Amino acid sequence: MSGCVVPESEIARQYSIAESVRPMVAGTKACIITFGCQQNEADSERIAGALRLCGYEMTESPDEAKLIIINTCAVREHAEIRALSEAGQFKNRKERERDLKIGLCGCMAQQAHRREQIYKSYPYVDFVFGTDMHHRVPEIIKTMLGAKKRFSFISEKPHGEFGVVSEGMPVLRESGYRAWVSAMYGCDNFCTYCVVPHARGHERSRAKEDVLYEAKSLVESGYKDITLLGQNVNSYKGGCSFAELLDAAASFGGEYRVRFMTSHPKDASSELVDVIAHNPNVAHHFHLPVQSGADRVLKLMNRRYTRAQYVEKAREIKEKIKDVSLTTDIICGFPGETDADFEQTLSLVREIGFDMIFTFIYSPRPGTAAAKMEGQTPRAVSNARFAALSEAENAIAQSINDKYLGKTLRVLSDGMNKNGVYAGRSTQNKIVTFDKPVPAGEFTNVKIITAGGYALSGEVTE
Repeated sequence: MSGCVVPESEIARQYSIAESVRPMVAGTKACIITFGCQQNEADSERIAGALRLCGYEMTESPDEAKLIIINTCAVREHAEIRALSEAGQFKNRKERERDLKIGLCGCMAQQAHRREQIYKSYPYVDFVFGTDMHHRVPEIIKTMLGAKKRFSFISEKPHGEFGVVSEGMPVLRESGYRAWVSAMYGCDNFCTYCVVPHARGHERSRAKEDVLYEAKSLVESGYKDITLLGQNVNSYKGGCSFAELLDAAASFGGEYRVRFMTSHPKDASSELVDVIAHNPNVAHHFHLPVQSGADRVLKLMNRRYTRAQYVEKAREIKEKIKDVSLTTDIICGFPGETDADFEQTLSLVREIGFDMIFTFIYSPRPGTAAAKMEGQTPRAVSNARFAALSEAENAIAQSINDKYLGKTLRVLSDGMNKNGVYAGRSTQNKIVTFDKPVPAGEFTNVKIITAGGYALSGEVTE
């Protein structure tokens, strides 16, 4: 790990650069538009911290900003199209406001074919930077201020050398009570459908001391919900096992919760299950992506576990953590998936009983092995399987949530939602609405009165 840690001297250089550009951008507003996963959201908070260090004022409104950075996702084509569409909306404004600067970063920027597309078709995008360049944002800003042409900060290293870990740069958090804490970055699994290893590089873990220092500081600052992040977080190797890291992060005293995203079934150890079961500050929610219920498809996906092994792990989780919420990801229409394979997935869903399924239609990703496979599934077939899976899961989710009727849950309030209703989340990560005002960031007890498939509703009992 030490070989990919950014030296303190480089972090100090970035602070010095930020100080030098501060007078040039003082009073200028910047906006970050984020697409994709929780890791992208965490990355945007780091970028925002660096921009504020440089002297920018952050705003959520692109109309107010003179610097707009679009943080992109490449996991599915739809996410890429949305990001490009977002960039396209600034074309006319860029023609009117020559001092407007537009940057694009994230997983999409890391892909050569997308950068070429941006270079040819989006000339109003001033710069791009990759997924391991966040600590160099001050340098990127200084380059932007003096540039007479477009530029990029992209690592062209191979997977085994690509990626860094940087400590010491500021973070500007969006919430005052929920926080993302990156435990590791990258992925070495190379699932045949997934672009993440190509876009984020090899697995590298932050030192346990750095992760725990950040988590402890958050708890001491009043944060109540902390999520440890990683593309494959339970393969963490920063000086201890992930189970030990999770247990330590949830043991600072006081009432708060620690969650984690995302787990790979092959690395979901019994030790990890035991920590969730026995540490009251660890959320009772386990997201364990299965992707398919058919062994033949799992092998084509290079998932490195069998259906039977997954079922065994799911049963262990449910047996040891009595009130656990088990959620998963499933891909419909993977190349070569037959009707019989899909029926295996449906039967798995019914056998295990997931609280929620995040269902995706397979999207070919350039550079991945699956994109070159024969037997690409017709879209109409994938859509039909998606609908069948959703119908089955809706009934299962309703049945599970009905069991909460009459029970009292400890809920962390998110305050009033856009519908004018107070809502929050339970330890199982279930959305709970309630009848009385509870400030965001405070815990409350809610007795469940009604249950829907994907939300619960009740009365505050305190």
